[in-house]
Amino acid sequence: MPRFERLLITGAAGNLGTVLRKGLAPLATKIRLTDRKEISAAAGNEEIMQCDLGDFDAVMKVVEGCDAIVHFGAAPVERPWADVLNSSIIGGYNIYEAARRHGIKRIVYASSIHAVGYCRREEGADTDTPGRPDSLYGLSKCFVEDLASLYFNKFGMESALLRINSSFPEPDNRRHLATWLSFNDLVHLVERCLLAERIGYTVVYGISDNKEAFFSNHKVAHLGYQPKDSAEAYRDSVEARTEPGDPYAPGVEFVGGVFCEYGHPDDEGFENA
Repeated sequence: MPRFERLLITGAAGNLGTVLRKGLAPLATKIRLTDRKEISAAAGNEEIMQCDLGDFDAVMKVVEGCDAIVHFGAAPVERPWADVLNSSIIGGYNIYEAARRHGIKRIVYASSIHAVGYCRREEGADTDTPGRPDSLYGLSKCFVEDLASLYFNKFGMESALLRINSSFPEPDNRRHLATWLSFNDLVHLVERCLLAERIGYTVVYGISDNKEAFFSNHKVAHLGYQPKDSAEAYRDSVEARTEPGDPYAPGVEFVGGVFCEYGHPDDEGFENA
């Protein structure tokens, strides 16, 4: 039985938005999908509204009539400052302020491992670890985490901030053995953040049940998130095709991986993955 009349998913044309579009469908009578890019044709209980998150008036229209928001829309990787500012920072503010004006009380936000990317692997981190961004991308995630804190304390809007690690069909490298989040576990995590009776202001790491891990979710058992998949099933194949990295290289030393090796995205010749 649907728990929401209308659930909004931003970034619905992205890789993870596409996964959630299907996985969250049973939760709502209507799933409203938005992205600035074109979205494939609507299924039976879907409605599509194209929107640039930097346009507040457009965001107000997209948010209207929704019961909760799954906010995955943003610059997907390290991008020039103007892109990050418009889509991730201004866009994040627009979503929260539009939600406040429309009386929406729960938002699930796609934060990132890159919000704490300059934590060293051996230090470990839990859900109280403050931001140590490794990039403008990571900085934008820290901004929205703080924005969510403000809107919870001042306006009572609950948020789950998902510091998503590496969500792919399967682990692709040695770092992923600690950071992998399966698509099934991603859907389960978002479901629990939407359905838990109370989430308040909660930071949670988007990771599967990996034997190797940089992060701990032991303080957020109230969500009921119990990942089923593990990168361990892929260890032999990953280690067979990849060599160990230099432990003193920033991409190995810090949990943010290669993002810690990037220069400034506005510099001439900047390239990222």
